[in-house]
Amino acid sequence: QVQLVESGGGLVQPGGSLRLSCAASGSLSRVYEMGWSRQVPGKQRESVATISNNGRTNYADSVKGRFTIPRDNSKNTVYLQMNSLSPDDTAVYYCTYTAYRTYWGQGTQVTVSS
Repeated sequence: QVQLVESGGGLVQPGGSLRLSCAASGSLSRVYEMGWSRQVPGKQRESVATISNNGRTNYADSVKGRFTIPRDNSKNTVYLQMNSLSPDDTAVYYCTYTAYRTYWGQGTQVTVSS
């Protein structure tokens, strides 16, 4: 089992920045992918960013150039650095950990509003 603990959501004004954190613990694998997905009520869940164990990253087109997914291997933690936020980024953000299966965090609300 893998446990994911997220933090860092909240309310931010358009154009602002926010950083989410996700700490993984438990039965971690040497080969894995961690990432962030988001969901707006009534819409499908969208993968936002992923990072593999070898450091390869992928970003949704909607966030390229604005979001990054740095990590701290010593803490088994990934982050989602979100810059130039717009109201369209408002969603519940979920951390994911994928090895033999995908684990999901509890979700954290990000609201972009003036």
